[in-house]
Amino acid sequence: MSKIKMRGGALLAPVPPVMVSCGTMEKGNIITVAWTGILNTVPPKTYIAVRPQRHSHGIIRETGEFVLNLTPAALTRAADYCGMYTGAKVDKFAACKLTPISADEVAAPMIAECPLSLCCKVTAVQPMGSHDLFFADIVGTYADESLMDEKGKLHMERADLCAYVHGEYFTLGRRVGTFGFSAAKKKKHPSKNQKRR
Repeated sequence: MSKIKMRGGALLAPVPPVMVSCGTMEKGNIITVAWTGILNTVPPKTYIAVRPQRHSHGIIRETGEFVLNLTPAALTRAADYCGMYTGAKVDKFAACKLTPISADEVAAPMIAECPLSLCCKVTAVQPMGSHDLFFADIVGTYADESLMDEKGKLHMERADLCAYVHGEYFTLGRRVGTFGFSAAKKKKHPSKNQKRR
């Protein structure tokens, strides 16, 4: 197998095109961000990378909070729109027919149409070059009831989330494994002699 050498670039993929809502219920804004992830489990911490020139950057810097709304495939066009247009000139909630709903932990609105929303409070801001990193604690998580089964287990596969890969959006494919399956002990099948007994 041979590989072609290229210069260093932001080619990590797939990444989640999250719709980041900020501001207030009365004056909310949405920016789509693909540079995000989990930093820590206990306590739960995340980050988003935002260009300082973006309208949402100033809002998040001032309020110190935002909401990560995970994007289902059905909202791919809305997510793309929210990443292309500035909230300084357009009400993205209205333009994309999205519904702001309140959370207990932050003043920033959640997006009702997104199946999962993670409420975040900024703990630090780190300039990186083209983007600033907003480090944040995840202080609340909200999931659609449709994602839960009768025992209260969360089924993420029901969310039909989309992914972003180097300028293109994709739906998620079939499951190819579960966490820890490579280390799981194989079940022993009874031998033919045991079966006969």
